Amino acid sequence: MSRVRHFNVLARLLHWSMAIAILAMLFVGAAMVVSLRHHDQLLDLHRPLGLLILLLAVLRLINRWRHPPPPLPADLPRLQAWAATASHWLLYALMLAMPLIGWAMLSAGAYPVTLVDGVNLPAILPHDPVLYGILRPLHGVLAYLLFFTIVAHLGAALYHAWVRRDEVFSQMAKGD
Repeated sequence: MSRVRHFNVLARLLHWSMAIAILAMLFVGAAMVVSLRHHDQLLDLHRPLGLLILLLAVLRLINRWRHPPPPLPADLPRLQAWAATASHWLLYALMLAMPLIGWAMLSAGAYPVTLVDGVNLPAILPHDPVLYGILRPLHGVLAYLLFFTIVAHLGAALYHAWVRRDEVFSQMAKGD
């Protein structure tokens, strides 16, 4: 049996699509915090984009289960290998948790979760102002954690591309 050398095409497509969507989401979320003038338009973009990220994250996990990723280099120090594995699972957890917490927060606040005009998702929590008051800051704190995890992920990718010059970066950047 030959060793998998690259992520499959679907994994790479999902990775780069989600990278764009998540970066857009972080900028939209930050702009929502500082812009009263455009808040409603940004929120109208934020909600469906969050749900798209949730859907793509689920597809990505299914694909990862069906097509395991290539192994890390055998000479990678144990701590770095652990950090790589832990940070990937943290990214997956945040890609799932952020949209779900946003949806739950809106549900608890009795706000509609609108995909497009006239198409609303059902509430996943009952209206509860106290729960809304807990979920709203949690959503923001996790957004910062997501941002810092992405920066670390990018730093690790560049470390593999420019310093170690091993296969890790090319496994996701290009195909066979």
